[in-house]
Amino acid sequence: MKKFLFFLLIVLIPESMIAQRSKKNQLPQPIVSDFLQSAKSVQMHGYIGEKLDASYQNRILAQDVDRLVAPFRLRNETSCWQSEFWGKWITSAILAYRYRPEPQLKQVLDNAVNGLISTQTSDGYIGNYTDERQLESWDIWGRKYCMLGLLAYYDISKDKNALTAAAKEADYLMKELSDRKVLIVKKGNHRGMAASSVLEPICLLYAHTGDKRYLDFAEEIVRQWETNDGPMLISKADVSVAKRFPIKPKNWYGPEQGQKAYEMMSCYEGLLELYRLTGKNEYKIAVEKTWESIYNTEINIVGSGSATECWFGGKELQTIAILHYQETCVTATWIKLNQQLLRLTGEAKYADAIEQTYYNALLGSMKSDGSDWAKYTPLSGQRMEGSEQCHMGLNCCVASGPRGLFTLPLTTVMSGNDGLQVNFFVDGSYVLQTPAKQHIELVQKTDYPVSGKISIKMLLPKPENMILRIRIPEWSKLTTLSVNGDPVNNIVPGKYAVIQRKWNSEDVVEMELDMRGRLIRIGDRPENMAIVRGPVVLARDARLSGPAMEAVISPIADKEGYITLEPAGQNQQGIWMKFGAKCVPESYKEEGAKPVQVVFCDYASAGNTNDERSYFRVWLPQLFDPKR
Repeated sequence: MKKFLFFLLIVLIPESMIAQRSKKNQLPQPIVSDFLQSAKSVQMHGYIGEKLDASYQNRILAQDVDRLVAPFRLRNETSCWQSEFWGKWITSAILAYRYRPEPQLKQVLDNAVNGLISTQTSDGYIGNYTDERQLESWDIWGRKYCMLGLLAYYDISKDKNALTAAAKEADYLMKELSDRKVLIVKKGNHRGMAASSVLEPICLLYAHTGDKRYLDFAEEIVRQWETNDGPMLISKADVSVAKRFPIKPKNWYGPEQGQKAYEMMSCYEGLLELYRLTGKNEYKIAVEKTWESIYNTEINIVGSGSATECWFGGKELQTIAILHYQETCVTATWIKLNQQLLRLTGEAKYADAIEQTYYNALLGSMKSDGSDWAKYTPLSGQRMEGSEQCHMGLNCCVASGPRGLFTLPLTTVMSGNDGLQVNFFVDGSYVLQTPAKQHIELVQKTDYPVSGKISIKMLLPKPENMILRIRIPEWSKLTTLSVNGDPVNNIVPGKYAVIQRKWNSEDVVEMELDMRGRLIRIGDRPENMAIVRGPVVLARDARLSGPAMEAVISPIADKEGYITLEPAGQNQQGIWMKFGAKCVPESYKEEGAKPVQVVFCDYASAGNTNDERSYFRVWLPQLFDPKR
């Protein structure tokens, strides 16, 4: 209680405004620096380039921004989350602008920010809640997204009006909590995780202004996490995310729910920002332990999880039909959390996780033309459109999807203090800064993951000695790698191949990954099988040839679990990749059945049509055999 009273005293101390705060050269430096820095500019081609362009045109630019701003003028909300949509859209749009900085989008961003700032009250509030309901339900959550959007805009524009507006929003929040003498973890839903995820922009504000009140507030939020009313995100980091609060709440979506997946990961994103600022290792350890728990107990074959928006130990249950499975908000936030950890540590396991999610769960939730996103994406059944929320013409997942999609361009190839790091393989051009401050262009030529062949050309003004790290996916057990035709040895799956040499312009790195089909087995009563090729999960689709969808079939694999896949044509019927595999169908004859050819497609394309009769299936249930 003494600490809380001290905190109230701190937030009430008057402070000068942004113009009188720390000058740029006096801003606090992070105690912990990121291992990797984003590329300077990127151009992507091929399938991923097409998906980015589709979302850019049909979702980002197509959004009615005035409709997103309107609730902030009315301020008549009492319980819903209208105020998140502006922040989600603009953070997506700014990622899209960083990728493709076109004047048309910049003008839209300018108008969106100016429109939002014009709604700010004299006391600093930007939100849509009535005076009586401020701080309740989703109010602080919405303020978080406003601050994130304003700060992201400041980063690309250096418009101090945006920074000032974000600071005033934070100052008013701190004052309200102080005046009302309430804990932030007792406001909103999900054991305070929704409200206290404001930790992320508060940390960013400290980094942008040097105002220590924000750092103190950030530490106070984390202190409150560990109270009886809080989510205990640090002390329970050793506990499985689905079992931290085992008593089922009376209101599944209410204040007692401590397993809410999206909000939990949002809090951990903020905790990583606080770790950068303070260097307190317990913060990083808590995130890493929680990541391990999520990955080992929740993340399924296509790289996502959660049911009815909460962690539930779903990895071992993924073969059954699950209610409201894989919320796209969870999918996008899992990618973002992994991006944070990849940027911070440079470890391959985070890039492996991103790739699994991106090519499967994320692209599978995106409508083929980029205009819409599914709210939930099952592993069997149908791709169904989600419902509108809060009378806003979209829902939370339509707003979240592009936030995951546009993380990829600037993190596919990144730079570090000692060289460059290739995290992902996408046809395109990547401009970065070398350790010697040269601008280098790295050109990837590949149709990956259709094939496993990747060619990387280095273009730089003058030779430079540095390291090039190239990720070897964990699943690629047979990989070849060479520089200018000379083989590179000591290649380890699940690690980065490290090549240190003097690089000359026109040097070429060539790599071929192991694209054999892999048969995945899970369970025993019944056993289920699925096929994965490279990072891509394959699925049956009612549009493709083969036995009926409900028929029992067993793919034929060798002793090591690899399966022969034959290309069956690409880009047909709205399908990206198709492969035929020999499977043994169920038989009622004593001698059994002969193998038949069954066509599978990539999970992202499976059922991804406008036809609600289009069924798909990832897991193939097997007959129970008592002889085994």
